[in-house]
Amino acid sequence: MSHRILLVDDEPNVLTALERVLFDEDYEIDTASSGEEALERVAANDYTVIVSDERMPGMGGAEFLSRVRVLRPSTVRMLLTGQASLESTMKAVNGGEIYRFFLKPWDDHTVVLALRAAVEKFELEDENRRLLLTVKRQSAELKQLEKSFPGISEIRKDEKGVYLLEEISDAEADEIIAKYGR
Repeated sequence: MSHRILLVDDEPNVLTALERVLFDEDYEIDTASSGEEALERVAANDYTVIVSDERMPGMGGAEFLSRVRVLRPSTVRMLLTGQASLESTMKAVNGGEIYRFFLKPWDDHTVVLALRAAVEKFELEDENRRLLLTVKRQSAELKQLEKSFPGISEIRKDEKGVYLLEEISDAEADEIIAKYGR
């Protein structure tokens, strides 16, 4: 699966440099030159990771990433800043739930490794969401099965701890199969 990455910075040379750093990676790269433009892209597309500059005219990176968190909560958000004031960095981290932030100038290797880690984080969280949905669905099915066949999910053991299986009639088995499939 190719992952889509959005790079946001008002300086074209920064976007070009980041694209160059990520050239050999298997990512689909989009760019935006403002928070407003980036929000339009986020509304229209799913992104695995977004890397945004902090200081941009109009909407800053912290505000942009906070909005992204609402629109696309599963997207991993990263901040790039040339001036690391503690106040703006904490605002961005807390408001936008930032995964990582980098100072300009950045180390290319560090950026590549951080993006790989961000993609892995996205994949793990996505798998967790999928598994949780499966468990919820199975739980609902089990409740419905128990409602239709009281005691069917009860597990009994003998005095030695051996599981006891009760036989059901062919008619009961046919009814379960008809309702829930094999």
